[in-house]
Amino acid sequence: MKLKALDQRQAGILLPLFSLPGKHGIGDLGKEAYEFVDLSAQAGFSIWQILPLNPSSSGNSPYTPYSSFAGDEIYISLELLKDWHLLDEVPNYLQDLKRVDYKRVRLFKDRYLRKAYQVFLKDKELEKEYRTFVKGTFWLKKYARFMALNKANEGLPWVDWNDEDQNIKGSNEGLEAEIDYIQFLQYIFVKQFNLLKIHAHQKGISIMGDLPLYVGDASADVYEYRKCFQLDDKFYPKFLSGASPDYFSKDGQLWGHPLYDWDYLKKTRYNFWIKRLKWNNEIFDILRVDHFRAFDTYWSVPYGSATAREGKWIEGPSYHFLDSVYKQLPKLNMIVEDLGELRPQVHELRDHYDLLGMKVMQFSFGEDERKVKYKIPQHCVVYTGTHDNATLKQWYEELDDKERMKEIMKGLGYTGENLVEDMLAYTLECDAVISIVPLQDLLGYGQEARINLPGTVGPHNWSYKLTSFDDYQNQIQIIQKTLKKAKR
Repeated sequence: MKLKALDQRQAGILLPLFSLPGKHGIGDLGKEAYEFVDLSAQAGFSIWQILPLNPSSSGNSPYTPYSSFAGDEIYISLELLKDWHLLDEVPNYLQDLKRVDYKRVRLFKDRYLRKAYQVFLKDKELEKEYRTFVKGTFWLKKYARFMALNKANEGLPWVDWNDEDQNIKGSNEGLEAEIDYIQFLQYIFVKQFNLLKIHAHQKGISIMGDLPLYVGDASADVYEYRKCFQLDDKFYPKFLSGASPDYFSKDGQLWGHPLYDWDYLKKTRYNFWIKRLKWNNEIFDILRVDHFRAFDTYWSVPYGSATAREGKWIEGPSYHFLDSVYKQLPKLNMIVEDLGELRPQVHELRDHYDLLGMKVMQFSFGEDERKVKYKIPQHCVVYTGTHDNATLKQWYEELDDKERMKEIMKGLGYTGENLVEDMLAYTLECDAVISIVPLQDLLGYGQEARINLPGTVGPHNWSYKLTSFDDYQNQIQIIQKTLKKAKR
């Protein structure tokens, strides 16, 4: 199932997989995901947007992954493994927590996943399917070996490993057993995800995935494709990713990912990027690519800098890259994150390939009453907010000039009596071909339900979790009427 014709206006709902209710401390690919699909289809949505599902290497952020290809085993459903007779009883664990405790959940799940693996080794039917998966998954063996070495080296960055696998703790036999186990986890992850996607399609729901622009410096990607990155002789980054200083941050943002060596990538016909895009385009129905502006110009910060202020803008691969991408992947189904203050060339690059960009309502209003900073065009995806924003309720509560905003909404034809409801209605009723609303905004949740606060690290980020769908179920009929009124 791919993106429908652009003359068919669609509505989507944004919720990370980890934010689903879950019996084992985190949302996963199990029964609650199926229930969420059913409820969303019943409400009238046709797209479910999630965040990256790759294994995170730093701060639990899905935007600093260990791999562009692998799925995080934390999302494997133990309940489904029980249904498949790979596990016996599994107790509930941290079920009622409203924040994911990643360390405890990983330890708990790993215990049961290893039990399931031992049962799997005796299952001839599943083993045959597994062998086919291993044979047909080009990245799997190298990723599994990398993660086994990572564990053997107690999680140290690979640049600090002792002669890689020559002097690791344990025997080579133990290393091979761990590699086989990690390959099993990826087989189970992909199997569970594909079954969920089939169910979503049956309900008329497309799944929009998310591809981070950058990868973590301690990742399997950098380990395997070292020449694709700007590294020194000891394989430390020469330069790091970030964002330039602006109104919101006088020092800019130092993200810390290694930067691509676009000259080398050009010589290889962008092979690493083609592999990333191709795999993810096959996994997801629609692929959102993060930080599109870096294909035009990217912020480069010298390694060792204290802040991003020391960086500078560098020209990206631009048209040459995207020409090569679409020549090799003509069916790539991609939308792009093009937010922020951008130079005109970024929009020209986006429009040259007829790509859907993004608009966020929280950033859409200018200083003049009854004026919208920009008209929401038809050819875009519009959001009330994203995972990086305050929820709509929090945004309203922190708004300095509520009266001015009420006047703006009245000027747009709304009552101005309930600004959150007006903003939701405007997002769904505007010309954009796709409107996407975070579940938290739809249900009127506040600051407690925020997903991420950019520029900060801590347990408040990437951890918000529902404990039930009760509020969603109670709002279904209202949401149905709202979407019908908006003709989506």
